[in-house]
Amino acid sequence: MYQFGPGVPQNYTEAAKWFRLAAEQGDADGQNMLGLLYHEGHGVPQNYAEAAKLFRLAANQGEASAQHMLGVMYLKGHGVPQNYAEAVKWYRLAAEQGDAEAQTNLGFMHYNGQGVPQSYAEAVKWFGLAADQGHAKAQLSLGLMHYNGQGVPQNYTEAVKWFRLAADQGDAKAQFNLGFMHYNGQGVPQNYVLAHMWSNLASAGGVQDASKNRDRVASKMSSAQIAEAQRLAASWKPK
Repeated sequence: MYQFGPGVPQNYTEAAKWFRLAAEQGDADGQNMLGLLYHEGHGVPQNYAEAAKLFRLAANQGEASAQHMLGVMYLKGHGVPQNYAEAVKWYRLAAEQGDAEAQTNLGFMHYNGQGVPQSYAEAVKWFGLAADQGHAKAQLSLGLMHYNGQGVPQNYTEAVKWFRLAADQGDAKAQFNLGFMHYNGQGVPQNYVLAHMWSNLASAGGVQDASKNRDRVASKMSSAQIAEAQRLAASWKPK
């Protein structure tokens, strides 16, 4: 979404005005940004059909963000008929330009067999490309692939590595999984303090059952260990 510079009041209506002028001259970035405003209903009435039209104009000029968003529109059937094959087409065009969000979504399409034959190996490939760019959801997904042995040999150490990278960014589901693995000693030495800490953070992030996991771990810990885990959770900051 458009970010206003220092000292410039946020004004989506004014932004829409200038993006429209650029879009009408065929500027792909202006078309994409105006499409985003229509998609979110910022500064203009929300209109998925108009958003899809603008995304297509920009996507046909090779704008990766617009290609990704057009894929989203086809996946959800927003402003266009739902069409998984079309979603895959546009995700792939953006993903091949290095768009991490598109790479992640393309991974999910291959994982679920939507618009393409189901292929865990292809899912791993696209999750891996996005994960290497620091995309937290892709890192979480790649961790799950390694944990379950889907598309790659089962490897708890690799699962921990990717869960940790996502957890460090504040991904609550990755924090939950990391707490679980520390509790069970999978891919890491068993460590109740870290299991409690990560479960506590996941609970604060809204993950269902994380508080139950934290309390189960706490039943095996001394009061000093619990205090240390709580201190670590309180002082934790996303990287």
